[in-house]
Amino acid sequence: MKKNVKWKIGLTLAVIALSIFLIYPPKEKIKLGLDLKGGTHLLMQVITDDAINVETDQQIARFEEVFKKNNVTFTRAAKEKPGQFYFEGISADQEGKIRDLIDEYTRDWDYTLTGDRVNFKLKQPAEQYLREQAVLQTLETIRNRVDQFGVAEPIIQRQGSDRIVVELPGIDDPERVKNLIKVTAVLEFKLVKAGPAPDEETLLQEFGGQVPDDAEIVKGDPRRGLQGYYLVSKVASITGKDLRSVRRGVDEWNNPAVSFTLTPDGARRFEQVTGQNIGKQLAIILDERLQSAPVINSRISDSGIIQGRFTPEEADDLVVILKAGALPAGIKYLEERTIGPSLGTDSIRQGLLSGLVAIFAVMVFMIFYYRLSGLNAVAALILNTFLIFGALSYFKATLTLPGIAGIILSIGMAVDANILIFERIKEEMALGKNAGSAINTGFSRAFTAIFDSNLTTIISGVFLFQFGTGPIKGYAVTLICGLVANLFTAVFVSRLIFDLTVPTNAKKLSI
Repeated sequence: MKKNVKWKIGLTLAVIALSIFLIYPPKEKIKLGLDLKGGTHLLMQVITDDAINVETDQQIARFEEVFKKNNVTFTRAAKEKPGQFYFEGISADQEGKIRDLIDEYTRDWDYTLTGDRVNFKLKQPAEQYLREQAVLQTLETIRNRVDQFGVAEPIIQRQGSDRIVVELPGIDDPERVKNLIKVTAVLEFKLVKAGPAPDEETLLQEFGGQVPDDAEIVKGDPRRGLQGYYLVSKVASITGKDLRSVRRGVDEWNNPAVSFTLTPDGARRFEQVTGQNIGKQLAIILDERLQSAPVINSRISDSGIIQGRFTPEEADDLVVILKAGALPAGIKYLEERTIGPSLGTDSIRQGLLSGLVAIFAVMVFMIFYYRLSGLNAVAALILNTFLIFGALSYFKATLTLPGIAGIILSIGMAVDANILIFERIKEEMALGKNAGSAINTGFSRAFTAIFDSNLTTIISGVFLFQFGTGPIKGYAVTLICGLVANLFTAVFVSRLIFDLTVPTNAKKLSI
């Protein structure tokens, strides 16, 4: 029974050392969930109609360009609602050319030609795809923004068809993160045609009171010192998609600003626009709000700066938003829960207390019922707990209250494994076998039952992790780690302790 004991001792000591290394220091290595650390829980809904609306606007602009390039005349192009638009004032002799162009440039839109008007409607499969992509892109954009903001161990996941759950443990400023998430971040550079003016009527006086077809009205952001209304080009010279890099910098007055460089294609277009409009104002618009309107003093190619009386934090947030990209659709908050650090501390204390009480009660029972052999089970139980926390640290898993429940359950199953082995040993001792033979037979015969019960529970835990939400995943992670550790401690380590403490030919065993 003493055969090959040395390598078993070496392996066990290596596992113990590795677990301690992974756990220490616990405050840095063990990540706590929202229910233990405190933080903010947000439930938001993606307004997928916005994505349909954007696609409709882009399709109108695309066909305006295609029709003009191919000498198709029309008097008006307009959107009826998201997913539907029309062109009117088309002559009858152009019908064949229009059908060919539509068939060539799009397959996602149904169309009908009625008199001098062509009506477009987005096909249902294409609409469903756009809505699905809007949710997925929003999820990824929010994750990128939160990651760059530096929130530790966030939980960001989809719920239902158009909802997203965000849990941010340990944040100090929930409002700042909420604003960071919600900003749509559509950045546009457009030429200023008129303004500022105190109201829209004054702004449009020189245009006969009507907004020109190639222009739109935007409002200045008072936080940036811009009051009133501006008339700007409808088509953006460049957008946030043309940014190659963005970082915080300073303007000529040493105030916080945002510096950027452009992609080659964006730089080419920006150089052309600025070169042709020296002396005019260029509006920098973020989410339909004018941030600044500098005068173009010279041709600008591949870099520039966004000014707007930013605070350092606002400049940093804008950099994060622009780096992470624009949200494809707006979002609205449906639910918000804030858990204070004191409540999280109470949860930790109560969770740890319940776990310690459970472990202590199990230890007392095992020592009382199985005597010195119970100490064997206690040693294996302590190592089992170390292995669980070591695994949590290695896999960078988050410990939650349901996770503590999973640890307590795995402790119960670890003790159950020891009980199966000890009862088998007692049966063999009752048949008159010596201690060495009884231990050998007890472990070999109990192993199958222990392995089967742990494996089936591990499989259940895998399914819980795969299909469960945040709290269920936390429970599943600790349960799986505990059961895998149990197979090592209850079978391998417990057997090693018997090998080291019980002589092969011993007639009695304290069990």
